[in-house]
Amino acid sequence: MKILVPCKRVPNPELKLKIAGGAVELADTTWQLNPFDEYAVETALRLTENYKGGERSGEVVVASIGPKDTATQLRQALAMGADRAILVAGDDATLDADRVARTLRALVESEKPDLVVMGKQAVDGDDNQVGQLLAGYLGWPQATFLSAITLAADGKSATVCREVDTGVEERRVRLPAVATVDLRIINKKAVRNAALSGPDAEWEDTQRLASLKGIMAAKKKELKEIAPESLGVSGDLLVKTLRHDNPPARKAGVKVASVEELVGKLHTEAKVM
Repeated sequence: MKILVPCKRVPNPELKLKIAGGAVELADTTWQLNPFDEYAVETALRLTENYKGGERSGEVVVASIGPKDTATQLRQALAMGADRAILVAGDDATLDADRVARTLRALVESEKPDLVVMGKQAVDGDDNQVGQLLAGYLGWPQATFLSAITLAADGKSATVCREVDTGVEERRVRLPAVATVDLRIINKKAVRNAALSGPDAEWEDTQRLASLKGIMAAKKKELKEIAPESLGVSGDLLVKTLRHDNPPARKAGVKVASVEELVGKLHTEAKVM
């Protein structure tokens, strides 16, 4: 089983970003692995090991598109346990969801994984488009917003649970496929490989942290840097960001003395009734 996990570096969501001149100031920000992509890495690792920290069977390849220092986030994924990494040179200003999906399609065609597992969205843009676009370009089945996945013993299909507005939907998807995961995928028994892990196997109720041993091992693992031109991806962006602006300041509310006065204001001033 070979699993490709696309990853993105994002600004630390706990930091308050500043906007000046219609652009987000990123010079002083700190970067981290997109949280949903961390869950995807954890999912891929669980699918290729027979139990928590147990024997591995398969390969997990992480990939990202970004500047050279994105290697820091890829090394984090390698320290978690991924086997090797690929960094495609790029810059956020020259990317949109379509360009990212077409770049990943070229990587998939080169790497030929059995499964692509990725976070459902990046926490900076919150677009939630790349996984679906990638599946469309590949002509592969897609399973989105996964809260659980069980890989069949023959490795040719997977049973997935996905969160929908009305609850949880269970589906069977043939492989190769593209899967996007939600935060509940890291629950203790959410991930299963029928050929490796028994029904009683369970993991920690969180994604694994990079250990000192993992960090040292990551330094020796392959991190291949490639130019986007080598993948044959070209064409104009379909989506262009013109500028960023802070939302307008909210006006202070008003107090009313009675329900009747509130209804009157909603009717005559807010005109919502």
